[in-house]
Amino acid sequence: MGRSVCWKGIFSTALLYGSLALFTSILHNVFLLYYVETFVSIYKIDKTSFWVGETVFLIWNSLNDPLFGWLSDHSLLSSPQTGSQITSPEVVLKRLKALSRNGPLFALSFLAFWVAWARPGLQFLLCLCLYDGFLTMVDLNHSALLADLAVAATDRTRLNFHCSVFSALGSISVFLSYSFWDKEDFYSFRLFCVTLAAFSILGFFLVSRLLQCRFQKEVQPRQNETLMLKELSVGHAPLTHPEKPVTIGQYLRQLSKHRNFMWFASMNLVQVFHCHFNSNFFPLFLEHLLSDNISASMGSILLGISYIAPHLNNLYFLTLCQRYGVYQVIRWLFMLKLGLSVAMLLAGADHIYLLCIFIASNRVFTEGTCKLLNLVISDLVDEDFVVNRRQQAASALLFGMVALLTKPGQTFAPLIGTWLLCAYTGYDIFEPVKDSLVLVHDVSSGSGTPPLRLGCFYMLVFVPITCALLQLAAWSRFTLHGRKLQGIKTLRQGAQHGHLIDIKAI
Repeated sequence: MGRSVCWKGIFSTALLYGSLALFTSILHNVFLLYYVETFVSIYKIDKTSFWVGETVFLIWNSLNDPLFGWLSDHSLLSSPQTGSQITSPEVVLKRLKALSRNGPLFALSFLAFWVAWARPGLQFLLCLCLYDGFLTMVDLNHSALLADLAVAATDRTRLNFHCSVFSALGSISVFLSYSFWDKEDFYSFRLFCVTLAAFSILGFFLVSRLLQCRFQKEVQPRQNETLMLKELSVGHAPLTHPEKPVTIGQYLRQLSKHRNFMWFASMNLVQVFHCHFNSNFFPLFLEHLLSDNISASMGSILLGISYIAPHLNNLYFLTLCQRYGVYQVIRWLFMLKLGLSVAMLLAGADHIYLLCIFIASNRVFTEGTCKLLNLVISDLVDEDFVVNRRQQAASALLFGMVALLTKPGQTFAPLIGTWLLCAYTGYDIFEPVKDSLVLVHDVSSGSGTPPLRLGCFYMLVFVPITCALLQLAAWSRFTLHGRKLQGIKTLRQGAQHGHLIDIKAI
């Protein structure tokens, strides 16, 4: 008993919360990097099955976030309890219990990709849907805790800081994966994935249990006080009338009038597309743009840097956010992405060292932007709470609705990328032998830069240019920053404080 209390005292709540990001990132980074290559090059999935699988995945990927968010939080939209606090202990404990269940199941679903147990097309479809379902449950509950545990920007920044540190540690799996990845001998890579999954399962179980025990212990006096106040209020008229439950139609109408939410979702759709485009085609860019000029170890280092640097950069970005605000920092990152892409386009594909820097920096700054967006969604939770006068902040539901409108970018990335590559160069990733012969002929005939290499280069620079322009246009219409944001946070904290006064007045 004493040892348990000692362990709980060593680790802060913010540290334990951040560590949950480690157990997700060590698996998800490997998934993003290798799932397309595994099914195309090893399992030999045909083009039709690949497109059908991605299309079904697009639908499921878009619907499961709001579905799970609604199932989790619909009862919070109009709670009949007067004075229910924003960081309700029951809500937080419910999210932690969900993480303790779904975290290990997420790790098990990750393993299903790396062993051929069905026809490639069927396995591709089932694995994607199963994996994304459990990933959604983990992400929704973990992200919702950011808004549930804190309202003040400094507290949320501290929570996000710990997430960035542990996500950076999780990127070590990318460094290691490059050493085990071998399309000719897949056994070592399978053992590597089993080891990662076992570590993730153990981590989810232990950390979520520690957080549950700590939080339950911290809030027990508050629960006892609430029970006593309820007993004292028997026979007195309630201060407020119970609200009618909010239907899904009413919630969607409220959300459709939330202009900042709609502009943010538009910007984030492009961001999700760009992040997954970089992840899916990073190995292709390394192979066809740099492989003849850099060693395998250099490729491994470049790959690892592109995954770990965004998390380290985010530590600096968070300090900038405290000084200038999240809105301004994200705007600067969009402008930087645009400037670097234009500079690389003007320099051309023959500057190998510039190309190395650009490939790494493109992913670093794009992923770095993604790491800041949960802070913006948490601010949108505050605005939704204030504008719609909710009894309880439905954070998981709002995170789910954001995903409904933005997660299609995850599926569009490989589909649009493969289509652009095929349309521009004639290269089809589903027919590598034929295309490799064409490339050899192009090089041997002295026709200059091979079409595939040139096509990869244009994809590398024009995709971020297009994304940056679209994002700057949408982000300029987003108004939840500066004084307006401070006003929203003051109103939310004031509502919480007002509830506490009402309870004490009974």
